Amino acid sequence: MEELTELVNLMARLRAPGGCPWDREQDHQSLKPYLLEEAHEVLEAIDRGSDEKLCEELGDLLLQVVFHAQIGAEEGRFDMAEVVRGIAGKLRNRHPHVFGEVQVRDSDEVVDNWERIKRAEPLNLERASLLDGVPVALPALQKATKLQKRVARVGFDWDDHHGPAGKVREELREVECAAEEGDHGKLVAEIGDLLFAVVNLARRLGVESEDALRMAVDRFAERFRWMEQKASGEGIRLQRLSLAELDELWDAAKAELEAGDA
Repeated sequence: MEELTELVNLMARLRAPGGCPWDREQDHQSLKPYLLEEAHEVLEAIDRGSDEKLCEELGDLLLQVVFHAQIGAEEGRFDMAEVVRGIAGKLRNRHPHVFGEVQVRDSDEVVDNWERIKRAEPLNLERASLLDGVPVALPALQKATKLQKRVARVGFDWDDHHGPAGKVREELREVECAAEEGDHGKLVAEIGDLLFAVVNLARRLGVESEDALRMAVDRFAERFRWMEQKASGEGIRLQRLSLAELDELWDAAKAELEAGDA
């Protein structure tokens, strides 16, 4: 693809002597925050439903891949061609129902085959635990979901959502008890257990916890901004309102914004 080759060449020029001082100073470690930032901006573009923004953000994310590949090439470790060949080979190997003679009944069997083939690949042969290979740096909600999915493969899972729903209620009671006892360490542990149980409930209901929480945070921010604008327009300072008055304003924001989405 000519466009990808052009991007690779541009990055090589930026990193070359006489190129960009900032680009030349970067390494794999220094680029980590930008990789995370660009990935999150892709998620935001998807949530916004903007093709133009998504196309732009995917380009920014691709730049990070090319940047890391260029650094690898300069160090004689790997280059962009190896990155592309690696993922292409992985896709062919893990889709024997498309590129081979294997027959599958449904997407669940595709996932089972994927995981079986993945475990047999050379880089994964030394994994001693079913939990090995889950990235340490994943956001906590995503990591919890991945761990729960892993153990579910051997049957360590609830039959349906009623089990984790009961667990959420149980963990909430334990949080309340820990709060009454005033033991901060225990309280932190119990809140962690509660969050883990909520993730499990979401998973059993087919909901991605990370997406659900991100959307809830966005809704909260949108409603609070509405409250600020409403109060400002009426010459009211939020700090001077009672909690009951703030709740009333919140309910108005919720009703107004939900009506606008209908």
